[in-house]
Amino acid sequence: MGAMIPRELRQELERAAREWPMVTLTGPRQSGKTTLVRAAFPNLHYVSLEDIEARSFAREDPRRFLDAYGGGAILDEVQHVPELLSYVQTRVDLDGARGRYILTGSSNLLLLRSVRQSLAGRSANLRLYPFSRDELVGGSMSPASLDAMLVTGFYPPIHDRGLEPRRWYAQYVSTYLERDVRNLLNVTNLERFAVFLRMCAARTGQLLNLSSLGSDCGITHTTARAWLSVLQATYIVHLVAPHHANLNKRLIKTPKLYFTDPGLAAYLLEIDHPRSLATHAMRGALFETWVVSEILKAYANAGLDPRLGFFRDQAGHEVDLIVREGEVPIPVEIKSGVTFAADFFRGLDYWSRATDSDPSQSWLVYGGEADQRRSKGRVLGWRSLQSLTRHILELART
Repeated sequence: MGAMIPRELRQELERAAREWPMVTLTGPRQSGKTTLVRAAFPNLHYVSLEDIEARSFAREDPRRFLDAYGGGAILDEVQHVPELLSYVQTRVDLDGARGRYILTGSSNLLLLRSVRQSLAGRSANLRLYPFSRDELVGGSMSPASLDAMLVTGFYPPIHDRGLEPRRWYAQYVSTYLERDVRNLLNVTNLERFAVFLRMCAARTGQLLNLSSLGSDCGITHTTARAWLSVLQATYIVHLVAPHHANLNKRLIKTPKLYFTDPGLAAYLLEIDHPRSLATHAMRGALFETWVVSEILKAYANAGLDPRLGFFRDQAGHEVDLIVREGEVPIPVEIKSGVTFAADFFRGLDYWSRATDSDPSQSWLVYGGEADQRRSKGRVLGWRSLQSLTRHILELART
């Protein structure tokens, strides 16, 4: 294993521990939560509640379990013993010490529901996604080409241990289905859920149509909604709601679905090599998925909730992303083409006219290398995406 790549969230994590009795860190399985909290809090005891003995001890005798870690502890995968949290609450209420417990979990649904019930006002809640491209560049581990990056994805074990993505993703999906899905849903047929997962990957970057999705998987609309909620709760997918611009137009009301990691989506689509991606029909959707995921990570690493939407009306005018920061929403168009073309600005042109906004405040991210400042907006090659994420965070913090 190589040296640990510094995580952008660490500063926010340590700050939260100085201000709150507890910090709850959630994120997808294998996003690096355990590695980060153990590095950030080396003086706290560490206990994993995925361990059967530790889990039994915590369930059967929670008071004595916490006594064993009197000075505080990192409680990893604590969603396995949600009843422990009421005892943790009692401890922190008695002494009021900051940063006493660090809780982690890979299921937002179970863990945050328990946190809201037992630990309201006592815990800071943070999210850790897989590596951002900035983190990989900082650790000298970023793939050299765009297509290689999209296929490889950003999960830490692939980069830290130099693993072959296809093999690692196969194990990841198997573990995810057997552990997380079984815990959250009474799914008797995991093969059917695996088909659902692949069908969602085929829709990344697209409008969500639950009826069509359910029909393709042989399940009801209601089941599709329930299963999608599990993918959201375990941070496999993220939904972006339409931006409700006051344009007196008939706007699309359906959200867009994005995987939080393009590599996982590519694996589920059986795209195993950069050469396969170069001419694949899903290349544009995977590129858009990556751009959105990087913006999600930037928000999460700053301890902020994302304010993202998109614009599309029933006449077909659209802008891929609308970022609601600052006084005026920021329109962002995303194009995977390697060569810049003037018609990339079509959606942004319509937006500036319809909203009477300054076109120079628009952003366009594309799959090429050259950055340009134009009267119609700022153009960023894919390597320069951090210019946009930094701009968004500057607005968010002011």
